[in-house]
Amino acid sequence: MWKFGEAALEETERYAAIARRISSLILQMEAPSDVVAELNAALERAEAGLAALAPGDARPRIGNAADGEGRVYLDHSRSVGAYNPAFPIYTLEVDGSRAAGTVTFPVLYEGPPGLVHGGFLAVFFDQAIQHHNCDVGTAGKTTRLDVRYSAPTPLLSELRFEIDRSVDERRIVSTARLFKRDEKGDVLCATATMQAVAGNLAALPPVSRRRTR
Repeated sequence: MWKFGEAALEETERYAAIARRISSLILQMEAPSDVVAELNAALERAEAGLAALAPGDARPRIGNAADGEGRVYLDHSRSVGAYNPAFPIYTLEVDGSRAAGTVTFPVLYEGPPGLVHGGFLAVFFDQAIQHHNCDVGTAGKTTRLDVRYSAPTPLLSELRFEIDRSVDERRIVSTARLFKRDEKGDVLCATATMQAVAGNLAALPPVSRRRTR
């Protein structure tokens, strides 16, 4: 099992879930709202308090900077959306060189009306494929990601995806396909082919542990 970095705090994960839901709701507002005004004021107060607590250096404490004054690096090997609302939430079941799962994109990820922005699909594919790689135990930096769009991808619908991978001493090659359902059955929305370095977990740079104040 591949892991690199610290786990997110429980409160961070709770924030991500709330922020994702609230952002989707705010995007649906059709008139000014006292609720949104109060929320903005509360967030501005929270911003000032968090700025006083966060490290002054926003660079991650890894490698030569592991003993520096930067921030803790959170593990990005899998399920980044659990703590970062900029990433989608999905399920993933791994069976060796194959994996499958589901994903539903909320309004937060809209591009064309009612449809998922293609850039968010690329983020989703990169994250889900690397999650598969990390669970299998051989992962590394993405060197190429090609996404082909076959049909519009709807928001607010459960979508199915599948991943196949192969690996040699130097490279991992994965192909992922995303499907929606209609009255005729599964419809291919997008296909991603990704190449990644077959890395060595033991060769990764040191990562600073979370610090307590």
